[in-house]
Amino acid sequence: MTRNSPELSARAREIALELTSWPSVTGTAGEAAFAQRIQEYLRLKGFEESIWASVDKRSYHRGNVAFRKRGRSPHTIVLTGHFDTVPYDDYGALADLALEPEILTKSIINRLRQSGENKFALQDFESGDFLAGRGLLDMKAGLAAGLAAMEAYAGDASILFLAVCDEEETSAGARVAAPMLRNLEKQLGLEIKLVINLDAISDQGDGSSGRVVTYGSIGKLLLTAFVHGKQTHAGYPQDGVNAAYVAAELLTEFELSPLLSERTGEELAAPPTALHSKDSKTGYNVTTPQQAWVYWNTMQHRRTAGDVFSIAMDHAKRAVDRAKARMNQDIDLISFAELKSKHAYSLPKQDASLNFPEQSRLATLAIIESLGISKPTVVLGFGSIPYSAVSLRDESLRAVISEAVQSFGLGAVNYFAGISDMSFFGEASSDLLVVASNTPIWGTSFTLAEPAGYPCINIGPWGRDYHHWLERLHAPYAFETLPKVLLAVIDAVFKKG
Repeated sequence: MTRNSPELSARAREIALELTSWPSVTGTAGEAAFAQRIQEYLRLKGFEESIWASVDKRSYHRGNVAFRKRGRSPHTIVLTGHFDTVPYDDYGALADLALEPEILTKSIINRLRQSGENKFALQDFESGDFLAGRGLLDMKAGLAAGLAAMEAYAGDASILFLAVCDEEETSAGARVAAPMLRNLEKQLGLEIKLVINLDAISDQGDGSSGRVVTYGSIGKLLLTAFVHGKQTHAGYPQDGVNAAYVAAELLTEFELSPLLSERTGEELAAPPTALHSKDSKTGYNVTTPQQAWVYWNTMQHRRTAGDVFSIAMDHAKRAVDRAKARMNQDIDLISFAELKSKHAYSLPKQDASLNFPEQSRLATLAIIESLGISKPTVVLGFGSIPYSAVSLRDESLRAVISEAVQSFGLGAVNYFAGISDMSFFGEASSDLLVVASNTPIWGTSFTLAEPAGYPCINIGPWGRDYHHWLERLHAPYAFETLPKVLLAVIDAVFKKG
């Protein structure tokens, strides 16, 4: 089979439809079964070498799976992607068809014709170029292109195909897979030259923004503020510090802050926005709130976690100063690392059924209570797993890849705009020390190794509206072009040496 063979396109489509038909919603038994199913599937296709890595044990056993196609050279290209999907109850009456793209597409066309609710999507589907299906776009068509390319490849490089679980929630699969790659490199005598992530890109236009190589991935941090106020009767508000009001000053200061929005060329990282703001009261009375908990999503390109935290402390200081002036009260502002340094014992592991930000809130509260802190205080920290910003550092490698994809009409961007598993495989812009020291549940609810540090890019399918019942894949690019692009990049990177 050659890269220009029509069989390659047909094979990519066949694999994509097969993988999509297997349920793999994050956190379900289907997700756990998927890795085992793909392991057996590839063995039937003649790939003997498989590597299994456990991720966690719940009521089911999740894992990652890797297959190697051994070449004459130890020089290795890794093709990787996640196989978990979001649920498909959003399809409503069509939910039973969510994993059958061809039938689902016809049913959606009929529904849209009758309802007239989305003429743009109907136009896409009626063109014949788009296929519906939960997970087909995000991201089983990418996995399929990788598998089809691996099957077709007849060169001297070695190819390692790595499928991981849990990207849609806490990236548990990639967090295990990153150190796993380093171990496999030693155990199998590999020399990993490039990791290609196969994740999908959204494009609401003509596809030119989706037909790209991304030479890095955006980073994400979850900034948190725990506000410990001083309760008072609402008839005498000046006698206390209303935690809800202090939180409001913080919200005003941080929301869409241009100082925390980073630009690289024409690419702009989204500014911070509040994802949660809640005080500690559970019912009505005329006592002011004692505590409040706020957190924000922040995005990074090259900025380090230390830089982000420093800017955040400046923002928090301005907010706290305004609150102090209005209430004529003294309020401390400290980092979680400072708070923790005053704490004499180790925190117990938090309830795993709670999300990481809530676990972080409870851990901070436990320290404040154990220390008997009565003075109004704002504690700034981080509340969840950090996603490191990564970028390809080798300019000569970037030039080789760019030349390889030029004939296929692919463009280039510096950063994958959505959060991706590249953050755990690529070359990070900073270390995790500041995050670790300021995250309450670091070392108890989760631990995180530094990113693996490989040259890492993303080349995947494009489409529209993923995580939505109108999720649709641009099929010609995914099946006809993408596998050929992957083969061209593998060849070019191998020849570079």
